[in-house]
Amino acid sequence: MAALLEPGMLVRHPDQADWGLGQVQSNIDGKVTVNFEHAGKVVIDSKRVFLVPLLDSEHP
Repeated sequence: MAALLEPGMLVRHPDQADWGLGQVQSNIDGKVTVNFEHAGKVVIDSKRVFLVPLLDSEHP
């Protein structure tokens, strides 16, 4: 799934709802950098956390 995450995509962290909406900044070797509304820039190991991509219909 992580291979499908591209810069600009909107995602949510499955265990950190309070971080809000995140925008993928980069995806290099399974390390996904995401800029979250309420947590700032976070690097996620996609082998440990499965980010949830938002569908077009889910955008605020």
